[in-house]
Amino acid sequence: MLPRLFGLLTLLPFLLQRLKPFRGDDHKTRSMKFTLNWLREYIDTDLEPARIADHLTMLGLEVDACVPCYPELTGVVVARIETVQPHPNADKLVLCDVTVGQELKRVVCGAPNARAGLVTALALPGAVLPGGFTIKPAKIRGEESCGMLCSAKELGITEDQAGIMELAADLQPGQELSQALGLVDTMIEVDLTPNRPDCASVLGIAREVGGVIGKRIKPPVVVPPVLTGENLPFSVEVESGGDCPRYAARLVKNVKIGPSPWWLQQRLLAVGMRPISNIVDITNFVMLEYGQPLHAFDFNKLAGGRIVVRRARPGETLATLDGSEHQLDNQMLMICDAERPVAVAGIMGGANSEVDAQTCDILLESACFAAIGIRRTAGRLNMSTEASYRFERGVDPQGVPMAMERAVQLMAALAGGEIVAGGVDYRDGVVAPAPITLRGKRTRALLGMDLDLARIGGALTGIEIEVEKIDDDTLRVTPPSFRVDLEREVDLIEEVARIVGYNLLPTTLPMVPMSFSEPDALRELRKKVAQTLIALGFYEAINYSFVAPQHHDLLGLAADDARRQTVHLLNPLAEDQSVLRTTLLPGLLENLRRNVNHQSHDVRLFEVGKVFRPQGSRQPEEPFRLAAVISGRRNPGAPVLHAGETPADIFDVKGVMAQILDRLRLGAAIACQAGVTRQELPFAEPGSVLAVMGGEKILGWCGAFSQKTLKGFGIKQQAFFVDLDLAALGGFSPQAKTFAPLPKFPFVKWDMALIVPEGVAAGEMLSAIHGCGERLIEQAEIFDVFQGKNIEAGKKSVAISITYRALDRTLDDETVGKVHQKIIEMMISRFNGQLREA
Repeated sequence: MLPRLFGLLTLLPFLLQRLKPFRGDDHKTRSMKFTLNWLREYIDTDLEPARIADHLTMLGLEVDACVPCYPELTGVVVARIETVQPHPNADKLVLCDVTVGQELKRVVCGAPNARAGLVTALALPGAVLPGGFTIKPAKIRGEESCGMLCSAKELGITEDQAGIMELAADLQPGQELSQALGLVDTMIEVDLTPNRPDCASVLGIAREVGGVIGKRIKPPVVVPPVLTGENLPFSVEVESGGDCPRYAARLVKNVKIGPSPWWLQQRLLAVGMRPISNIVDITNFVMLEYGQPLHAFDFNKLAGGRIVVRRARPGETLATLDGSEHQLDNQMLMICDAERPVAVAGIMGGANSEVDAQTCDILLESACFAAIGIRRTAGRLNMSTEASYRFERGVDPQGVPMAMERAVQLMAALAGGEIVAGGVDYRDGVVAPAPITLRGKRTRALLGMDLDLARIGGALTGIEIEVEKIDDDTLRVTPPSFRVDLEREVDLIEEVARIVGYNLLPTTLPMVPMSFSEPDALRELRKKVAQTLIALGFYEAINYSFVAPQHHDLLGLAADDARRQTVHLLNPLAEDQSVLRTTLLPGLLENLRRNVNHQSHDVRLFEVGKVFRPQGSRQPEEPFRLAAVISGRRNPGAPVLHAGETPADIFDVKGVMAQILDRLRLGAAIACQAGVTRQELPFAEPGSVLAVMGGEKILGWCGAFSQKTLKGFGIKQQAFFVDLDLAALGGFSPQAKTFAPLPKFPFVKWDMALIVPEGVAAGEMLSAIHGCGERLIEQAEIFDVFQGKNIEAGKKSVAISITYRALDRTLDDETVGKVHQKIIEMMISRFNGQLREA
């Protein structure tokens, strides 16, 4: 089972790549709509709509909708108007006696085309029209009306509301309208992925269904016509062959422009297209049928009877059929006549060659344009059409003459046109698909299924992919021209999986080893630091890595400072985001300024993030750093009555640093020390900076910002900072965790007050007590420092509380007194002090 699982997992990325739409490829999402009856014209199947939808979904063509067409027409029947009489109480209404089956009903009507002998649509009482309007028997100006004669718009069939519907005279009165007009159908909507342009056609969908049920499609045109360009009344010249691999054109003369027959209108209406005229409707119908966009030019509007396929020239413009005027550039492919552009190739025709009611001669275009050029032009002109949607994904170059032949046949049949013999078929850019070798062993390994070569070949030939056997386990496969997505062996294996059925792929539970990956030490370090700072009342900031180069000047960095060496962005979003940051502090200062300007003066912020150091031609170095700022009151969350308004100072950031080191158990290896010069930290206040030292190495700093720096950033209150190299911090090993039992015997506290010179550091006094070697000392802490009355100038009084405890007995005063006196004598001697009298 494991080889099968491995094979399926190997194929999975390819399946996901081809089934998932590429968001960057679509500037407007479209789907393919068709009806069940339309599909059955090309494939012999009696499958129910839901079953077809299931098959398409399993083939990778997601079905978005499968709904009946015109479900609201229940209760609407065919009726014949027998007589029309004026309404006795209304000038604009008439009384119509209509035949419905064997019954004669009277209906009040206001349509201008109501006349005797007209066959139309009648909504009987109880019918619910689109929009929820229910028909009821009613008196209209004193006359009974047993229903409503309806227009096509009122029934939701077309937008025509000029009058009531005018139906064929041979329809049987009383028959359900949906049955009489062939409206009983199901519309299916398929969401297409960009790699399947062949399915943007009803024939393409039919081919997919035929592959599953084992039947071939029946296209309207089987053999492409052979077009010769001799003695033609028009000419075609392709100047830009790279943009237009194939271009075909034919002339149809003496057409009669008019409305399309109902069956053609019905096909277009069912999929949401508005019928316009027989010629335009034919081009739209064939596009949906074959997936090949067509364009009909009024031949008599083409200067010189010429078609020139070229790129636009400087200064050219074109007014398109949607009424918009477009300025063209030399990257846009145009269809031109002898004098000017007449269409944007593959997107939309021009108003100067539009088919109108006076058109009698049609020059029909069927072409294959390069997808990249169409996509580029559509984007620049902000145009997206059904034609551009198909050309952007790639149309079948071999389908160009087929679609043209189908369209000219319909123009002859539906518009009375005369097809001029011959035509132009430029095909110099058509490249035959390269054969692909398909191995049976590889197919079985990837799918995990025991498929013989005949089954594999049969799956491919079922969707019109040409297969030739090379040996007992190898096929030479020639992709059809309409499958632009088949390029590799794995693409063919996917086709086999689709046709055989994804649901038949064997299911195997994965073997998951009971192991865990090693945690990322730096990530764990960042989490611990962040948790510590949040517990201390800080908020985490996340700033852009793109900053302004002026930040270096605001920090006062020297010209040769390494932090001025930045990585510049090639295409910055803005000038103030043009370089990658080399320090985190400017971002936090900007945050501080924004908070202070919004009346939030007590600020504690930190950020853990990367800085970027250029490394010549190599990738920049990206170490993680920690930066924090404190400004405002020392205890911002506490009531002023109890905590006062004491401002934060350097000891607060020193305490923050001590808490971080304590949390990381690095207090013994790393310490904060004074002595950093202004040149190293030009943005700091002289004498208010501590270096975070790990042995002889500087890991970071904490201190106060200088007033000049704060003024440069627009900050009007004092602020303090921490700036630490987290990557370097992670190189130190934490102290091992140690545990001791809870003490069984009580402690004793004794105090001392010593008068010492003013320059003696209080921390040194505590260190001396802890380092004297007395085992009974558990803790020493300073609880008061005093200078003033009764204290000699240049000296200070330091009060220290010492906690004594023995682990094996209860201490008595005599024992504690001896140790305490010894410590007093040591302190007096070491710090040139004297015992302060009570």
